[in-house]
Amino acid sequence: MAAIFCALAILFLSTANTPVLVPDVSQDNISIKGDFNGAQLLLFGAITYPPGTRNRETADIVVVLKGPTESIVLREKQKVAGIWINAASSEFRSAPGFYAVASSRPLDEIVDTKTADIYELGLNHLQLSPAGAIDSEELQRFTNGLVDLNRRGGLYENLPNSVVITDSVLYKARINLPASVPVGEYSAETFLIIDGRVEAAEIKDITIEKIGFGRFITNLSQKYGFIYGLMAVLLSIILGWAAGYLFRKI
Repeated sequence: MAAIFCALAILFLSTANTPVLVPDVSQDNISIKGDFNGAQLLLFGAITYPPGTRNRETADIVVVLKGPTESIVLREKQKVAGIWINAASSEFRSAPGFYAVASSRPLDEIVDTKTADIYELGLNHLQLSPAGAIDSEELQRFTNGLVDLNRRGGLYENLPNSVVITDSVLYKARINLPASVPVGEYSAETFLIIDGRVEAAEIKDITIEKIGFGRFITNLSQKYGFIYGLMAVLLSIILGWAAGYLFRKI
């Protein structure tokens, strides 16, 4: 009994001497309708410091919004005899469909490379899991290709100097979600970093889902692929027939 009491006392004291993050988001469930053209997510919260905490004025906040993770196959195209063909390919088991990192300062001024790699802070530090054995240079080439492709599509972003910290206690950041944002489960990870060390971290879950007819179509394509394909073919035939009939009338 005494041992349990001592263990709880040690845990309480260690927690009491550690800063605590209290994060929140403006929306933890985002619904996508047919007229959805993007949204802005507000991530905010507070920092509570234990008595005697030093260097709180130098504290930085980094917020990482990412998800949903899925398996993806990347194919590299090469021009052969004037024709672009698929050449090498690589499969990743856990690539996020969306990734944005907002920080109070540029990341290379907040953490070193090792810390950035551990916590995946920044596009240059994403840890993608290849499905099989792959050369390190080839892995880096495909990773750079995936990041570049998603950056151009507005799905991957580095947002330095976008977190505002007030009185070393309150913070807020805004992250834009494009119209093409994938549906699924997301995580908003908030890190409190002081003098290059992660002192506290918290996670909030966010769901992005389609509603209405868009949700029906998505579920149909995912769960009943054959029926979805058959309906697509029938719709194409009907539209083709209707267009031909109208042109004959004209």
